[in-house]
Amino acid sequence: MAVRIRLTRKGAKKKPFYRIVAADSQSPRDGKFLEVLGTYDPLQNPAQVKVDGALLQKWLDRGATPSDTVFNLLKAQGLLTQAGEGEAAAAQS
Repeated sequence: MAVRIRLTRKGAKKKPFYRIVAADSQSPRDGKFLEVLGTYDPLQNPAQVKVDGALLQKWLDRGATPSDTVFNLLKAQGLLTQAGEGEAAAAQS
């Protein structure tokens, strides 16, 4: 089972709100997930990202790979360590 760290959409029409979750790579976008790691609210100015660093590191250590969007969000927030960045960048290739 390959685990991805990705976004799942919540919120009303035209008012998106996202959860950052660890999920099986084959499950649908808004389907089952393993654990909620944080939230992303693009409607705030600037966009608001809240992530539990301990949970994020736990899943990265277990081999979970972030999606491109989550990788960019976490990198912009400075939440990825150098080791985590290297692993995620290698997974994107």
